Amino acid sequence: MSGSTPFYQKHHCHYDRGYRSKGLESAVSQYQSSSSSYAARRSSSRASASAALSTSSGHVVALHERTTPIPCSYTRLSSSYSGLEESRLSPMPKRAKPTYLAMDKENQIIGYVVPIFRGSQEYASGFSDTEEARVKESAGYMARRNLFTSGLEMERTEQTSRKVSMRESAERISLSKRIYENEEHHKRMNKDSLMHAPEFVIKPRSHTVWEKQCVRLHCTVSGWPDPRVVWYKNNVTIDPMAHPGKYKLESSYNVHSLEINRCDFDDTAQYRVSAMNSKGELSSFASIVVKRFKGEVEEALPMPRHGLISEYGITFDTHIVDGFGVSFGREGETMSLGATVIISPNLARYQPEVQWYRDDVLLQPSKWCHMHWSGDKATLTLTHLNKEDEGLYTLRITTKSKYETYSAYVFVRDADAEVEGAPGAPLDVKCQDANKDYVIVTWKQPAVDGGSSILGYFVDRCEVGTTHWSQCNDTPIKFARFPVTGLVEGRSYTFRVRAVNKSGMSRPSRVSEVVAAMDPADRARMRGTSAPWTGQIIVTEEEPAEGVVPGKPKELEVTEATKNYVVLSWKPPGERGHEGIMYYVEKCVSGTDSWQRVNTEIPVKSPRFALFDLAEGKAYSFRVRCCNSAGVGEPSEATEATTVGDKLDIPSAPGRVVPTRNTDTSVVVSWEASRDAKELVGYYIEASIVGSNKFEPCNNKPVKGTRFICHGLVTGESYVFRVKALNAAGLSECSQESEAIEVKAAIGGGIPHASPTPPYGISVLECVRDSMVLAWKQPTFIGGADITGYFVDYREVINGVPGTWHEANVKAVSDRAYRVSDLKENRKYQFQVRAANMAGVGIPSLPSGTFVCEEWTIAVPGPPHDLQVTEVRANTLVLLYKPPVYQGRDPVNGFYIDIKEADAEEEAWRGVNEKAVLTNYMKIKILKEGETYVFRVRAQNKAGVGKASEPTEPVLAETKPGTTEIVVDVDDDGVISMNFACSKLTPDSKFVWSKNYEEITDDTRITVATSGEKSKATFNMLAEDDIGIYSCAVTHTDGACSSYTLSAEELKKLLELSHDHKFPIIPLKTELAVELQEKGRIRFWLQAEKISANGKIEYVFNDNSLSQGEKYKMNFNKDTGVIEMIMESLLPEDEGTFTFQLQDGKATNQSSLVLIGDVFKGLQKESAFMRKEWHRKQGPHFVEYLSYEVTPECCVILKCKVGNIKKETVALWYKDGREVKGDEKLTFTEGVLKLEIAQISKKDAGVYEIVLKDDRGQDTSTLNLTEQGFRDLMNEVFSNIANSSTALKIQSTDEGIRLYSFVSYYNEALQVTWHHKDSAIAFTDRIKSGVVGEQLWLQITEPTEKDKGKYAIEFHDGKGGLKRTVELSGQAFDDAYAEFQRLKAAAIAERNRARVAGGLPDVVTIQELKALNLTCNISGEPLPEVVWLKNEREIVSDGHYVMKLEAGKYASFTITTVNTTDSGKYSILVKNKYGTESADFTLAVTEGKGDLGVTSYLTDADGNVIIGCKSRPTTPTERRKSVTGKKMQKRKDSVILQKPPEEKEGKKKEEKKMEDKTDALPKTTDKKKAAPAVASRVGKQETLQQPTTTADEVKRDDVPTSEKTAEKPQINKGKNDQDE
Repeated sequence: MSGSTPFYQKHHCHYDRGYRSKGLESAVSQYQSSSSSYAARRSSSRASASAALSTSSGHVVALHERTTPIPCSYTRLSSSYSGLEESRLSPMPKRAKPTYLAMDKENQIIGYVVPIFRGSQEYASGFSDTEEARVKESAGYMARRNLFTSGLEMERTEQTSRKVSMRESAERISLSKRIYENEEHHKRMNKDSLMHAPEFVIKPRSHTVWEKQCVRLHCTVSGWPDPRVVWYKNNVTIDPMAHPGKYKLESSYNVHSLEINRCDFDDTAQYRVSAMNSKGELSSFASIVVKRFKGEVEEALPMPRHGLISEYGITFDTHIVDGFGVSFGREGETMSLGATVIISPNLARYQPEVQWYRDDVLLQPSKWCHMHWSGDKATLTLTHLNKEDEGLYTLRITTKSKYETYSAYVFVRDADAEVEGAPGAPLDVKCQDANKDYVIVTWKQPAVDGGSSILGYFVDRCEVGTTHWSQCNDTPIKFARFPVTGLVEGRSYTFRVRAVNKSGMSRPSRVSEVVAAMDPADRARMRGTSAPWTGQIIVTEEEPAEGVVPGKPKELEVTEATKNYVVLSWKPPGERGHEGIMYYVEKCVSGTDSWQRVNTEIPVKSPRFALFDLAEGKAYSFRVRCCNSAGVGEPSEATEATTVGDKLDIPSAPGRVVPTRNTDTSVVVSWEASRDAKELVGYYIEASIVGSNKFEPCNNKPVKGTRFICHGLVTGESYVFRVKALNAAGLSECSQESEAIEVKAAIGGGIPHASPTPPYGISVLECVRDSMVLAWKQPTFIGGADITGYFVDYREVINGVPGTWHEANVKAVSDRAYRVSDLKENRKYQFQVRAANMAGVGIPSLPSGTFVCEEWTIAVPGPPHDLQVTEVRANTLVLLYKPPVYQGRDPVNGFYIDIKEADAEEEAWRGVNEKAVLTNYMKIKILKEGETYVFRVRAQNKAGVGKASEPTEPVLAETKPGTTEIVVDVDDDGVISMNFACSKLTPDSKFVWSKNYEEITDDTRITVATSGEKSKATFNMLAEDDIGIYSCAVTHTDGACSSYTLSAEELKKLLELSHDHKFPIIPLKTELAVELQEKGRIRFWLQAEKISANGKIEYVFNDNSLSQGEKYKMNFNKDTGVIEMIMESLLPEDEGTFTFQLQDGKATNQSSLVLIGDVFKGLQKESAFMRKEWHRKQGPHFVEYLSYEVTPECCVILKCKVGNIKKETVALWYKDGREVKGDEKLTFTEGVLKLEIAQISKKDAGVYEIVLKDDRGQDTSTLNLTEQGFRDLMNEVFSNIANSSTALKIQSTDEGIRLYSFVSYYNEALQVTWHHKDSAIAFTDRIKSGVVGEQLWLQITEPTEKDKGKYAIEFHDGKGGLKRTVELSGQAFDDAYAEFQRLKAAAIAERNRARVAGGLPDVVTIQELKALNLTCNISGEPLPEVVWLKNEREIVSDGHYVMKLEAGKYASFTITTVNTTDSGKYSILVKNKYGTESADFTLAVTEGKGDLGVTSYLTDADGNVIIGCKSRPTTPTERRKSVTGKKMQKRKDSVILQKPPEEKEGKKKEEKKMEDKTDALPKTTDKKKAAPAVASRVGKQETLQQPTTTADEVKRDDVPTSEKTAEKPQINKGKNDQDE
């Protein structure tokens, strides 16, 4: 064994391996040293035999193993001859003859003679006779020197103390005493070994028994040869075969017994047992008297046929007075039992034969018991009580006239344990199957286990002549049987056993009888001449014989197999030569061919062997080889595969335990034997005072019967009893507890019993050729005791004359149906029935009707039988019945129940059930209270319905007073039980529980316990298998019974209720939770829904209990049920599981919270953050950190909420580390800071930061609006834009159809997708999209039928997006298309009509004599006609007026010399087929101021006359003024000839500023500016022009869109307007 010492070996130094094996180690070391030295000397002597031993001869000396030294001085002799052990397997042939006795000069036995064999010439390797003699002399001299001088020399050199000398002296004295005792013992044994006539060591005793009981006569007979024993009854030989089951004869180890089963009156007789062998015959007599329970002796005790012979002619009268009573002792104490014996007449010096018996076994004087006779008093002294001394002690005083006996029980209790809680000591340690080096030790388990189960047992041995105990097994064994090996042949041993449990070791048992390690054959031969075991060996010589290799061992078998060991036994081979043989044992794992030798080093001498260290559960085969000096023989036949494991099962629990009052301090307890128990040792009975729940053993020595009288009880107390069975495998489970019984004398406590009245209602259930099945009804009065059986008689009726009654059954039958056999076909018979109970057999019934014995052949079944009515209530009852014996041609498949009023006619029978029932019972629910009914049952099969049964007795439908029902209860432990109480019990009443009206006999599902007037049936493990109808009936009452139906729904409810009771929990409102408080404190808390003020809370962390302290603050509010624990912070070692364990009485609950891994780290981080936050909030801080908000106008506002601020607090905004100078947008209202971004774009992406600080500290908040953050923001902007979009509308233009939607704000990053018929539109030159301001449009140029369908615009916001749809089909398409055609035509007309593009001023002032030249642009297709007018009259070109049209575009008007008559209103009129337009100006001529030459006036875009400019504008458009969406502004009334330079510079600046604004607006790809609308006024005619604005494709998400705005001309017609 390695590791720490087991607890059961602590404080016991003698279990130390080194200590307990010192003697053995010394012997082994001497053996090894001697063997090695001898082997060396032997090899060297062989090598130099011719040189060193040329003049001597001899042979090698060999000794058997029994020369192993014994203690005292003899141990020193071992080294001299133990070295010769090696020669056993020498190839030189040797033989061994039986051991002889060695005698001294006074012919006293002093030891054994062990032959020394002489070597054969064939194996002498050339040795001559002279050499052999020299070798022999040398070897003999060396052996004698080693034997007698080596030890003396060692003693002379050894310094011994006085203490050692005294111990050795004491050991020599003890050894001498043992030698003397052994000699005396074998002298007595020698007497038994001689041939002598039979002698009764124990004679059979007479008995008086009650009827129906069993009785056993037994005796012990000695004699040689073994006598033959024959039993006689009234001098008639008893033959068990002639009376099967009546008599049982047994013989075992000279103990013979006769058992008579169920005695009746005829068994009252004189019995004789006769023992006979070749030396003579001897008989002994005994009488049996069988009594009735009425207490009357039916017959007197018959006198022996051969009376006892009186001595001296005197008949002695013997009386035993002042006897001993029931005694109680304790282990280790001394007890004396005595009685005064009065023998009359009183003769001097007359001594009767005084014998003491324990459990009918004759006691012999020994060191354990001393017997004394003082002339008038017999005394037995038990010197040292042990539990083996417990039993029934009997004093028998025998004279030549008669004998008298007196008996009383002795109880021996366990001594106080050396260790508290240790078990009691084992008992009855015995040695069996002893052999040369092997013995099996058996014992019995103690009744007291110390409060915990016994783990196992330790076996100790002690060699006779020593006081040292050696432990035989290193680990405890549970089996009460153990093979001890390694014994030294020729030595004697004693054994003891100790039990161990978890508390410690028990006291040792009483030591076993001395057993010698020797061959059983030698023991048999040595019984009369055995020498004391001195260990002295005398070496002699014997003629050798040639060695023979032994044969195969025979009859190899596994005699015992447990999980700890396997025992093999075999018989020696027939061919083995004359010398001794030894054995090798081999094993093989089943399924393999690999044989492994078990005892490789040392062969065994005994034909027995125990194998240890086998793997439990594996199967092995075994075989044995013989060996001697000639070699190793062939193996035996292999055994069958044996699986390692316990073959003996622990017995089942005993059955029902019934206590009966006996005396005022004792109770008779009887029980049902364990079923199928193998090798049963006996029973232990335990008693407990009701309510104490503490059981004490009533017996400490197992009893084999099923009845025991428990003494030593307290008068007036109530006890319950239970029984345990035991065998070698262990103790069984306890039986069910008995009913409680009050301890008081039984006299007057019962009621007289009588035999039952006769049965009645005999009927025939089935009839065949030679037998009939009868049924009958139970007697109306059973005599106050249960009916034990029925006896049936029959007689033949011939010609109406009844014959003689004959017994149909010798053994009583328990059922109320019986088949009478051996009848004759077609004969008539009558029957009668008698009932029997414990009081006897009642009178027979009236003879039945005459029945003919003829075979039934009907197809339908016979009548059911044994109808019983139970559970009678006012409106219901249960009818029980048994199926018919005669089934008919087919099996019975149902039953019908009939009912009628008791006084009604036969025609009143009516059926209860319309459909046949399959069960053997039925609950009838159609009764009327107070009515009397009778019932009958009919069976059916396929052929039909059979004959009805006999009707029941009339039954009154009423609920009797005091009727109780079964109550189902669930206790606090969740155990579900059915309880039934009855207040009308009689002493013989019993509670009988049934399931589906069949008595429950198997306790695997239900355990029944009865106490007083209540019985409880407890479900062991309620499950679906338990569904059914349960009923409880009370015998010997007026029909007290009740039933309970366990359905599937009821089962479910009970299981739920059981769970709630078994595991009551404290309800919780909330489970254990954790929350963070101010400063980052961690609060663990839960709230119990209901808990009392006595509730207890245990705080556990990782299975370690927590307590109040600096780290943990606990609080339990018993009013609210809130339980909390607060921690200031979380450290790494706080990672784990926190548990709150609640207990409130029996109710418990717990809630756990696991804080590990990321959860713990997150909480720890959050706690640290909150703690940091708390410190942060002591100065100015952010209540809400920086975030953004997008307004419906798509304006982005960055905002945060601050707290704990004051006037000095400063807030600074930063973007990408640079301070934002936007103070005018910074507000500080109600603690909210905002920063507004009006029109957000990509350039606004960045990291925004705001710093809040004052003298108390600062706080910072950051908002990352880059990458994903910016995308999220823009998606929200896009979402707002999408939500602000209007529904799609349809607009027709001169180019096609336009779909558009307006948004509140447009951002260039917005992604939209146009869909047509749920498919994205691929843009082309014909279909384009674009944006103008906040308008998003889709232009379909020259639409066709294919462009019809559903259109949608989808706004992308990074989420689900938004769609606006419109249906462009049907009437909507037709209207839009018609409008498109109209606008297209109008646009063509507007583009091609005649026009004056501009260039003429409103007013021209010029001096006389000057030349005036005015030029204007005209357009139109076809080329318009040009007419100039003056004062509404056409002017014709002449020398004064010159009118020209150049290039079809430029019309000029020239006055060569202006005079005053030229003043007036001038007009130009242009017209073609598409229209007419005019322009006018006023010419004012002033007086001349000198000749300035011819002057040409060119106007600018504003209509001002430019002097001196000879060039013309490049296009007419450049001379127009653009006004988008408005009418043409009136021209200025005066012409500015030249603008000042500063005005030009201002205009340039203004134009530049407009360009900047234009850059900020969305740009088209072609970057063309929209042409402004031009309004021109010529005279009274005014035309509004709407030029077309064209936008190229704008790319959005790779979808090209383009827009071209077309003019919508609006023509204001004047007088001269011409339309086409």
